[in-house]
Amino acid sequence: MEITKTNIDGLLIITPNVFKDSRGSFFESWNSDQFKQIGITDVFDQDNQSISSKNVLRGLHFQNPPYAQSKLVRVVRGSVLDVAVDLRKNSPTYGMHHSVILSEENNKLFYIPKGFAHGFLSLEDNTVFCYKCSGKYNKSSEESLMWNDMDLKINWPISNPIVSEKDLNAKYFNEFKSKF
Repeated sequence: MEITKTNIDGLLIITPNVFKDSRGSFFESWNSDQFKQIGITDVFDQDNQSISSKNVLRGLHFQNPPYAQSKLVRVVRGSVLDVAVDLRKNSPTYGMHHSVILSEENNKLFYIPKGFAHGFLSLEDNTVFCYKCSGKYNKSSEESLMWNDMDLKINWPISNPIVSEKDLNAKYFNEFKSKF
């Protein structure tokens, strides 16, 4: 397993060891002992999966404390541009983001600790996106930031994605008060 630290403390890109032969391939997408060795000690309570058409943008979502969630995300089929925004108000990278391409070809996993907003853009039709969450969904603690907020400076490779009504009504970063 290869671990890549990002420019934002806590965000990790994990490339698992993939074993391939004439039958296909195999890799471990989660092994609690191995992940504890690299500092990921979360207990993941919930697994989620979405299937998205090309140009669907989901996010930037998060849950506030005490229901904040860490996430371990990956793509089973297709590809996404995955983005995490630092919402930890005492962090030197507060308001900064990191993005990574996740795909069925590269098998990368993206670890996003508590204190981040998360979103992704589907780059292919029928993209299957899976994520583990450390904590269950809590509607009353959920918030969203506007995906195209100019203050966040996220370079989405699309100007008119398909977004939900909830995401169209998300907050702008300058009106957001972090609880992290």
